[in-house]
Amino acid sequence: MTDNRTPPFFRITARQSSTGSKARRGIVNLGRFELETPVFMPVGTAGAIKAVRPYDLETMGYQMILCNTYHLWMRPGHEVVSSMGGLHRFIGWPAGILTDSGGYQIFSLKGLTRIDDEGVTFSSHLDGSRHLLTPEKAVGIQKALGSDIIMCLDECIAFPAEETMVRLARERTTRWAKRCFQTWKEVGGGALFGIVQGGMVTEERLRSLEEIVEIGFPGLAIGGLSVGEPRDLMYSTLETLAPHMPEELPHYLMGVGEPVDILYAVDCGIDMFDCVLPTRLGRHGSLYTPEGRINIVRKEYATDDRPVWPGCDCLLCRKFSRGYLRHLLKAREVLGLTLGSLHNLRFFSRFMADIRDAISNGIFDTFRDNFLEKYRG
Repeated sequence: MTDNRTPPFFRITARQSSTGSKARRGIVNLGRFELETPVFMPVGTAGAIKAVRPYDLETMGYQMILCNTYHLWMRPGHEVVSSMGGLHRFIGWPAGILTDSGGYQIFSLKGLTRIDDEGVTFSSHLDGSRHLLTPEKAVGIQKALGSDIIMCLDECIAFPAEETMVRLARERTTRWAKRCFQTWKEVGGGALFGIVQGGMVTEERLRSLEEIVEIGFPGLAIGGLSVGEPRDLMYSTLETLAPHMPEELPHYLMGVGEPVDILYAVDCGIDMFDCVLPTRLGRHGSLYTPEGRINIVRKEYATDDRPVWPGCDCLLCRKFSRGYLRHLLKAREVLGLTLGSLHNLRFFSRFMADIRDAISNGIFDTFRDNFLEKYRG
């Protein structure tokens, strides 16, 4: 198997030159294509971005989406997807796919799981049937799906958590990471990223980072943030890790997607992001603009004939008014879900492109400060 750790798997093409900032622009070479970073990945848990066509994502410039190993394993099954030519062909998506290992389900479906060193025993959320997800199984499923980037099985814990629990989860995550890496070296598959855990305990975070880097993954992910902790704790964790993350690896912050948080993380050297927020909020009428989010279902927008954001080129803003979108959402028309999702996704695609350009032009600090002043104001 090709060693994905060797150059030019990831190369940095531009850096923010200001003192203290670790913002960088780069390219991840995934063989079939090159992924430009910093990048945001919409979440299509079961192989689809809710209410959005793959074609629309392409036209907005999205390079990669995230799908979930656990959910695709439960339905329709990785064997089915493999027999249909792999996940790209199955869902009609020609660009990149990253699959989450299912580790987050340990956290989000904790009432349905049992965790031990062997792996995670799930009671299916579909029919209650019992399944064991091991590190080896997680890699094998993702290989069958044909993902471009695959993730190690890890243990994500809730906030707050006792230090003993944080340590045990960190130790288990490292043991599982070693098993994932060994299986990946034997069977192949997409580029395997290791995941740093350690809760909000500085010593555990640094120990986890050291252990994961030592294994030799081609990419590095930070998990266990955006799980209910205060924003300042998330930021301090990123600040702690930033000086110690190897520059030659792409850095992926899992599950974080607010624009304010993305800007802070890019400043800390983060390259990749995913989150359900743009589409989830869009389906409920919470729409992103450069001046912040607006709740379009409020009564004040009922007769508002303006586009959501006059400077936006999405279908919603080019063709329809705020009042019409409010009507669609109030009437529970599917078109409203689609238009709201498309708008937020276009906001994020432009936002990330602007970040990349700002880094290339050496003005990321200015861009960040100007964006935050307008967005928060």
